[in-house]
Amino acid sequence: MLKLIKLSALALLLLLTIVLINTLTHNPSSDNDLKKIAIDFDESRAIINLSDSIKFKTISGQNRSQQSIEEFESFIQWLKKSYKLVTENTSLKRLNDTLLFKWEGSNPNLKPILVTGHYDVVPVIPGTEGSWTEPPYSGNVDSEYVWGRGALDDKSGVIGIMEAVTYLMEANFKPTRTIYLSFGHDEEIGGVNGAAEVVKYLSKEGVQLEWSLDEGSFLLEGFIPGVDKPVAAINVAEKGSVTLQVVGKAVGGHSSMPTRSSAVGHLSKALVKLDENRMPGGLEGLTLAMFDEISKHMPFVYKIAFANRWLFGGVIDSYLSQAPATNAMLRTTTAPTMLSASVKTNVLPIEAIAIVNFRIHPQNSVEDVFEHVRGLVENENVEVRALSYSGRPASQVSSWESRGYKVIESSVKEIFGDVIVAPGLMIAGSDTRHYAKVADNSYRFNPFPLSNKELAGFHGTNERIKKKDFLDGVRAYIRIIEKGSST
Repeated sequence: MLKLIKLSALALLLLLTIVLINTLTHNPSSDNDLKKIAIDFDESRAIINLSDSIKFKTISGQNRSQQSIEEFESFIQWLKKSYKLVTENTSLKRLNDTLLFKWEGSNPNLKPILVTGHYDVVPVIPGTEGSWTEPPYSGNVDSEYVWGRGALDDKSGVIGIMEAVTYLMEANFKPTRTIYLSFGHDEEIGGVNGAAEVVKYLSKEGVQLEWSLDEGSFLLEGFIPGVDKPVAAINVAEKGSVTLQVVGKAVGGHSSMPTRSSAVGHLSKALVKLDENRMPGGLEGLTLAMFDEISKHMPFVYKIAFANRWLFGGVIDSYLSQAPATNAMLRTTTAPTMLSASVKTNVLPIEAIAIVNFRIHPQNSVEDVFEHVRGLVENENVEVRALSYSGRPASQVSSWESRGYKVIESSVKEIFGDVIVAPGLMIAGSDTRHYAKVADNSYRFNPFPLSNKELAGFHGTNERIKKKDFLDGVRAYIRIIEKGSST
């Protein structure tokens, strides 16, 4: 018995030693060769131009009115006039209302790069205008913020890129690689008449990009528990999407004589099953790479778990699955969004229908979602139907070891200093779903700091960006374009 106790104690000591060694060596790499750099440019011009751009109501909608067409045209003419140096030193191809600038590089044998954003915006919910601190299309500037729809998504990106290119041209910078700048007009409704047309044009011209940079994550502050540094998640992939109908079926009739088995009842049980049986996921692949890097900056107790996933993997997955944002990083998500049943209060429906949206993780396919849902809920009383479109698969995962990724990573650190840079997964969509077809690697990242408080304005009320954060983002774009096109 004593021998068994000694062996158990020795095994426990060995286990603790392994855990401790793994934790103590789970540290970030040093970037001693990267120093913060200062870039002086015309900050007043940049703020004024961002403010002015917001005043154009370039609102995306399926049916464009004459007023909307005029707003888009006015914005295009304003952009060309405001950035004459760019228009004079590039060639411009207009594809519908999307603008594609080409800044010719000195070495045509090198693959070009693409830096892109979109200038269309989502509408403000009617009746909520009075809830805004500043009118949503005013572009008002106070001591701290620039306010208005598009300040985050994504006129700050478009203006930031144009300011960066203007700065480089004023400094007589000559790119080695050709640089394309694409500014979409319909990203918020899928980009089929904008980014998709750019891709068709580039493909026809035989252009294959080394890498592209589009909107995506921001330099996030205070989003990861226990991490006090800003996190720059450079999204190397984005989720796909598919929407299904889950249909409960039964015999109809008068509500005064309800049957024991109703369409609504069948549908309700099916939705509960979907809610309680999420698609499997976990910390692996891209998501593992992201949290592995971020966890190196966490307090010691968190590092113990992440440095010893072989022991604490289940605990980590369970913990990350509790919060919506981190859960979405781990798996394909399930979201019932719309319900419909009877046409009248006293009529039992023959069919009760739920619309369920799935955001597809790169580890899954559209077919995986169908199989999961059908295997879980389909029977003689419940049918699973596809909508009129087949869905969109998740993107390919781009390399985070490539030159393009390293350019973005080093540029961010040179401007912002001690920040965490890690590969990330975009849980929404972007125009890169199109651009990736002609790019070896595709990245999604806006180099602007963003807090939890400001995130609420994204597609919501009081959208705004700090002036300082926008200006530092311009500096990051300058460095990204300068370094990315130099070799």
